[in-house]
Amino acid sequence: MIYLDNAATSWPKPEGVVKAMEKVMLDFGSNPGRGSHQGTLGVGRLVLRTRELLAQLFGVPDPSRIVFTGNATQALNMGIYGMLETGDHVITTSMEHNSVWRPLKYLERRGVELEAVACDHEGKLNPADIQSAIKRNTKLIITTHASNVTGTVMPIEEIGKIAREHGIFYMVDAAQTAGVIPIDVEKYMIDLLAFPGHKGLLGPQGTGGLFVGPRVTLEPLIQGGTGSSSELEFQPEALPDRYESGTLNTVGIAGLGAGLEYILSEGLDKSYQRETLLCQSLISGLEKVPGIKIYGPRAREERAPLVSVNLGQVDANEIAFILDRAFGIAVRSGLHCAPQAHHTIGTLRQGTIRFSPSSFTSEQDIASAVQAMSEIAKELQG
Repeated sequence: MIYLDNAATSWPKPEGVVKAMEKVMLDFGSNPGRGSHQGTLGVGRLVLRTRELLAQLFGVPDPSRIVFTGNATQALNMGIYGMLETGDHVITTSMEHNSVWRPLKYLERRGVELEAVACDHEGKLNPADIQSAIKRNTKLIITTHASNVTGTVMPIEEIGKIAREHGIFYMVDAAQTAGVIPIDVEKYMIDLLAFPGHKGLLGPQGTGGLFVGPRVTLEPLIQGGTGSSSELEFQPEALPDRYESGTLNTVGIAGLGAGLEYILSEGLDKSYQRETLLCQSLISGLEKVPGIKIYGPRAREERAPLVSVNLGQVDANEIAFILDRAFGIAVRSGLHCAPQAHHTIGTLRQGTIRFSPSSFTSEQDIASAVQAMSEIAKELQG
């Protein structure tokens, strides 16, 4: 199989990820922070190490402000529900994933004022439109870092400056960029950063996290046992315990830590350059296929490493099925849980076919994908 669906979940994983997860299962079998025996202390050190690696990757001075979650969706919900109240105004964009859009629409029914700034046909956002949307009661700006449909990279540094100048909190959905594009929360003035562990960070499913900046106090989404301050009747104030009730996914966190070590040893910039070059090669090849339409910006620096296309008016799911069954190529098709983005670029009815390589993808894989699309196009013209 040629795997080009890394924007959904990265695969294959580095060998160290699987070994780290196996080691926890075989050597520890304990919960972090729930006792003082060697097993729980050992797994506690492992969790702390992963937290420190995430802080290093994102430029976070205090690792305790990295909170583990089950995925990016949970992290986004934690930030959105933990901050917004009736009467607040929130600004987002027309390129957001349902993990942002659905919680915001739910809160809109309960008195939160929602405003979605329109992006252009390539998914690009003008920061001046964010500036113009700010009102007296604006509490939060939330944007994706890069669209999971077009790959379009948002101007998060400019948005962060606008938010900070107006005393507004800024939340970034890094589902497509964590472990792929460098992120510095202090430089970009990000107050909340939600990220998955199973995509660019090369960890397993069931992992993710939320950076909670020093300006932010959230109401906990879940309350309960934290392994600390057990004598208190209420949720402890200290981080990360305030937002980490219940037993952590220590096996997954071990794998995530190994993924982070791999990324940091290889060099994030190196991986990003390779992946974007693969996308440029893919775009160059697909542009020669009759009937192909490519979405999003063409410039390397303006897109994350994913490419969405359509072939004529054929349903995207049909093309993806053929790629899988006839050519052994795995891609993602449909609306990618981001209908607002598809409405923005005009593909709400057809969906798109999304190719997303990783640093493990070869040039031959890209050439095979281009050849497959060329053969499908010829057959359809037939």
